[in-house]
Amino acid sequence: MTTPTTPDHFHAPAYWSRNAIMPGIVAIAPMLPGTLAFGMAFGALCAQKNFTLTEVQVMMAFVYGGLSQFVAVSSWPDTLTVSSIATLALLTLTVNIRFALMSASLRPWFGTLPAWQSYPSMLLVTDGGWLAATRYRNHGGADASFFVSGGVVLYVLWFVSSLPGYLLAGQLSDPKKYGVDLVVPAFYAAMLVPAWKGPRRAIPWAVSGAVALAVHWLMPGWWFIIAGAVSGAICAGLMDDPPTGDTQAPQHGEAA
Repeated sequence: MTTPTTPDHFHAPAYWSRNAIMPGIVAIAPMLPGTLAFGMAFGALCAQKNFTLTEVQVMMAFVYGGLSQFVAVSSWPDTLTVSSIATLALLTLTVNIRFALMSASLRPWFGTLPAWQSYPSMLLVTDGGWLAATRYRNHGGADASFFVSGGVVLYVLWFVSSLPGYLLAGQLSDPKKYGVDLVVPAFYAAMLVPAWKGPRRAIPWAVSGAVALAVHWLMPGWWFIIAGAVSGAICAGLMDDPPTGDTQAPQHGEAA
């Protein structure tokens, strides 16, 4: 007899509709407070580094790098030279290279769209947006509007949030005073809870976290981000999927 198969949701072709716009925004809603606080803290940092408000807004509009912007501005030299620009570029690459892995993981979904639709969509990849989109995809979703709608909302909030941070730089000079430094880790911890699929599936999480902590302790800089992401991805890739009930051998007396 023919072995029944389950629908291959992970490779369902992408499409566009209005039905997933609001669900995409709702799914990203837990990320909004953290994005607001993060953007305000970044605006305050830029003010302390003597950036003009125009420079900050242009950066927020065209870079959209999140943590890499923090790293770059924190390391911003008093005088720009060829070597200092190269150093800033290397720092940015180190922090943002994880997005290459995230974008690659979305290829089975967005790769079914025309290039002029799929590649611009990848400009909206963020940690929280990618996690929400991955959960949606794993539950059978294929509407590209889910990912893009949430990504656009995050982008707009990130752009706007730097303005009050810049104007209130004096009050936001120490993010720890208001607990801003805890907002993003708390968000990611909360987002991992519904993604839990048992201890075996969490092994790459543990490997990634352990490697990141070890590298952070052993090496200065931001290499722990790359090490954690790559080690977790390799671990997940080397793990075999557990056998399912659909692939069990036929019982005695059952037709093959």
